[in-house]
Amino acid sequence: MNAPDAAPPPGPAPEDGLPAVAPQLRALRRRAGLTLEAAARAAGLSPAHLSRLETGHRQPSLPMLLALARVYGTTVSELLGETVAERDAIVRAADMEPTRAGGWTYLQAGAPGRGMQALRVRVPYGSQGDIVRVHPGEEWLYVLTGRLRLRLGDTAHLLGPGDSAHFDSLTPHRLAAEDHDGVELLFVHTLLQSPTATLCLGPPTGELP
Repeated sequence: MNAPDAAPPPGPAPEDGLPAVAPQLRALRRRAGLTLEAAARAAGLSPAHLSRLETGHRQPSLPMLLALARVYGTTVSELLGETVAERDAIVRAADMEPTRAGGWTYLQAGAPGRGMQALRVRVPYGSQGDIVRVHPGEEWLYVLTGRLRLRLGDTAHLLGPGDSAHFDSLTPHRLAAEDHDGVELLFVHTLLQSPTATLCLGPPTGELP
């Protein structure tokens, strides 16, 4: 069982417009089963700072919201209390907004807030290939174009178009484009459901861990 949250430190009065956001931050943290200390550590914040965000004594910046959304396995929209009446089961290609991090390009290919996260990923040659990743969850990938060099534990695999892989993410793994033209993948993972993990495909800031 998680230890009870520490009492929030004293601070200035809540800022206007924040009371609706602050309880949502706390509710989503508790839904993720995280103590204040664990959530703050995973998001790169101090427990005191996170406590002030949850009580409305500090206004969260966008980078903070992005970090907390990743830790809680949700979206910034949900952190802000925005709700959608019904999830759309269809994701149109024209609606896929690219996100770039660490040299890779990601396109959200599934609905947010699901147990699995689906992405279309473009991996350029020579980017992040030396990063070994180990984290809770499962991963499935399918090569669309190009060739992927996938290392699982001590074994290296070369995957071409039409090849796929499904593995436990606790197995140390590396992903890299084999050819100078890069590789494009379909990628499905349960990673964002693990509040202690960061996105397997690279930090959102583009910095190496």
